[in-house]
Amino acid sequence: MTDCEIEEIASLQREFDWILDVEVVSVLSQLKCAVQECATKFPIPVGEVNRDRPNLSDKFVLVTTDQVKVVVTLTGDNISSADINLKLPRPHSKDVYHNTTVREDLPWTLQQIQDSANHVQQGADVLNNRGDQQFSSAAEVTNFLTGLMNSLQGARNALVVPKKRSLEDLVNSKNVKSLVPSLPREVAVSFYLQSWKLIFAVYHMVTDKGISRFDRYQADCVVPWVNDVLLLLTVTMQTAQQLMDKIEIFYQYKQDIRLQRK
Repeated sequence: MTDCEIEEIASLQREFDWILDVEVVSVLSQLKCAVQECATKFPIPVGEVNRDRPNLSDKFVLVTTDQVKVVVTLTGDNISSADINLKLPRPHSKDVYHNTTVREDLPWTLQQIQDSANHVQQGADVLNNRGDQQFSSAAEVTNFLTGLMNSLQGARNALVVPKKRSLEDLVNSKNVKSLVPSLPREVAVSFYLQSWKLIFAVYHMVTDKGISRFDRYQADCVVPWVNDVLLLLTVTMQTAQQLMDKIEIFYQYKQDIRLQRK
């Protein structure tokens, strides 16, 4: 091995040791702050964060053409009240009108919010439980970041990818009991979050020339705090991924340098 190669290996070793001793500590501090800020954006408690304040409440108007108009109050992870006005076309017949409300004493729960908050808390726990303990190897850093990113990805998915439900699930959902007056069984409705939007979907069963089908209508609005949460989650995951990528580079030199502390 030439002197040049020996110096290159020594330089790589110094760089890796610096990342393990200095940069990992710095990045984890950034990640901890970002996850904490993300938690503050939720309208409900996330662990001990937000426990000293009431659940945040906002009013939104969801409109689409003439078919659907909804005014909702979102309090914490519940739709605490809503006025729903539907004008649903029927083939070869007059439009059918349905007006209903969400009962204040039995709110419509958006489970996605609590699910996302739980994942954020898991991420915060991963970071807090580590404390100031130093990492001893590249593998330990990689495994730690993988666990953290899984929690953050779970938080993101809860808001971005709503669980698919059958029409039977929607009709029989406990949330439907919130509606007064109740809707006929040929009309199924659902509130859910998808990315930064609150969506109200309507499924109306109609019969046309002896063939039954479901017509779907949708109204939505932007929920600002969800947009803030998703942005912070994206930035946090990108920061963690960049550190993982730096660590991964050194694996190709594992025959030449030491990837753990002495």
